[in-house]
Amino acid sequence: MPLSGPTTNNPVSRWLAATANFVTTTNEAINRSTFGRIFRLRGSGHPEEICDANFATEIRAGLTTFATMAYIIAVNASILVATNGTCECADLKPNNVCSDPRFQTCLDELRRDFITATAIVSGLASITFGFLTNMPVALAPGMGLNAYFTYQVVGVAGSGPVPYRIALTAVFVEGFIFLIFALTGMRQWLIRIIPGTLKTASGVGIGMFLALAGMSYASGIGIITGGGSATPLTIGGCPQEDLDIDGTCMANGMRSPKMWLGIVSGIITALLMAFRVKAAIIIGIALTTFISWPRNTAVTYFPDTTEGDARWDFFKQIVAFTPIKHILAVQEWDLSGAQGAHFAMALFTFLYVDIVDCTATLYAMARFSGKTGPDGDFPRSTIAYCTDALFISIGALFGCSPCTAFIESGAGITEGGRTGLTAMVTGLCFIISVFFAPIFASIPPWATGTTLILVGCLMIRQVTFINWSYIGDAIPSFVTIAFMPFSYSVAYGLMAGLFVYIALNSLIWVVIRVAGGTIEPREYDLKEYWTWKPAGKKPAVFRLFARDSYWGDKESLHEDDDAFIFPGSSNAQPLDNLRGVSTSTAAEPGVPEKSTKRNDSAVGPPPKVVVASHGHP
Repeated sequence: MPLSGPTTNNPVSRWLAATANFVTTTNEAINRSTFGRIFRLRGSGHPEEICDANFATEIRAGLTTFATMAYIIAVNASILVATNGTCECADLKPNNVCSDPRFQTCLDELRRDFITATAIVSGLASITFGFLTNMPVALAPGMGLNAYFTYQVVGVAGSGPVPYRIALTAVFVEGFIFLIFALTGMRQWLIRIIPGTLKTASGVGIGMFLALAGMSYASGIGIITGGGSATPLTIGGCPQEDLDIDGTCMANGMRSPKMWLGIVSGIITALLMAFRVKAAIIIGIALTTFISWPRNTAVTYFPDTTEGDARWDFFKQIVAFTPIKHILAVQEWDLSGAQGAHFAMALFTFLYVDIVDCTATLYAMARFSGKTGPDGDFPRSTIAYCTDALFISIGALFGCSPCTAFIESGAGITEGGRTGLTAMVTGLCFIISVFFAPIFASIPPWATGTTLILVGCLMIRQVTFINWSYIGDAIPSFVTIAFMPFSYSVAYGLMAGLFVYIALNSLIWVVIRVAGGTIEPREYDLKEYWTWKPAGKKPAVFRLFARDSYWGDKESLHEDDDAFIFPGSSNAQPLDNLRGVSTSTAAEPGVPEKSTKRNDSAVGPPPKVVVASHGHP
């Protein structure tokens, strides 16, 4: 029976209904097409199709990830330009002030070079990674790694121990070393021998890292700031012009209109998420950005200052492409004499920092998106690590610091991203931003700050899966969680946790051995099992000196490097992503859960994302 009444006669209602029907029909058609089968979308007919993945959601998730990552275009450039790159001053005064006008011109061009390079590298890396791995994780020059590159290695204005060109050479070579590690299985083995409780703690620590970044002035709403000599951190919230030289608020604390705009935007975004409104994060970011663009307002991103005028002049261009002039393939290959020592220092420094930072971040994002399996690995891990390594070297050719998986990918995963199509959409946006950099570089930090806090909220809920029952697992996990945000480094946080884990548990082992087993710590029977021989295929180096290619029972392991694994309840907990209520409860320590299998063909709602947890023997 046809509907009657004012609703059906309303042209606007009919147009909206027709549009919704067209979008739904198109979405389902794409899902069932060869394109959908490549990415294993719902209804594609692929044996390993992902039941809660569809084309429209992947597009929306990719846009969300880009919106939270777009700041890297401008921020990465502002950090790396501090090295002076390849610009040299011909008239340097004793007070380190350069009076050569050509030097300032070179610095201006260098900043635009870094903007273009960042967008190109991020775009190519994300598109390639998404297509080859089918994971919703975007890549870009890493925050933290770029600061380490600038302030610790090269130094401000090249004042550090390693010249800029040699540092890029080290990063280029480092990428190929990582590639060898990935191809031989050493990188996968490294992440698998990290104690499970520390891997879970890393995800929580990254969530705290995101929350802290979202609260800061540099990439957030500016509600906290450095406490000077009194405290490490203190309440902020004052306009930036009221910040003292040590970062503390001299006046007007918690009175910044920009901060309150960001807070209101975050509350609106959370409200939309509570009612499962699609594109809630994009709506929140876009609303705040549009409000912040007009000049001569209390919340403008273009204040009447020298910096504000420069932003406005750049923003007015709307469409602008600046070719790279100063940083393309500028590696220094003459490593004789002192140059060789500088190269070795830079290579060693980047290796020990990046192998932990890049590997841990990529694993954490794979876990957050529900891709990790019972053996602690994730599908296509070799391809993922190889792609990540390859773009470290490619990024160096573009003059950038190491490229890595971005923790802001969690925003797109929260929005429903499940496949590599999410990463490819993000990468396409970065490629487009090469020509529209004035627009995308003008998204203010207070527009994305609360988004980072919300994503941190989602990631921190993994804290319940940490083995808090045994002190030998609990303390290292806490150290990992605490160090990541407060050292502002994923690598340093994980290294601190590993150090405490090894030191504490080694001493416990010594005491038990000396006492002949008569003395044991409290709850020692609840400790998490650890071995340097994790179940699975041995790294190629180990297979050269062993008869067997596997540790453990080969038949019980997942070997399909193409299969997307949603672990059963024996090793996973659902992550409701603020979209519903968890359908299972965590197992009590020491009590194994019954394994259940998911029937993908059964009629019912699509499966929720799962995050692997670690049972205690």
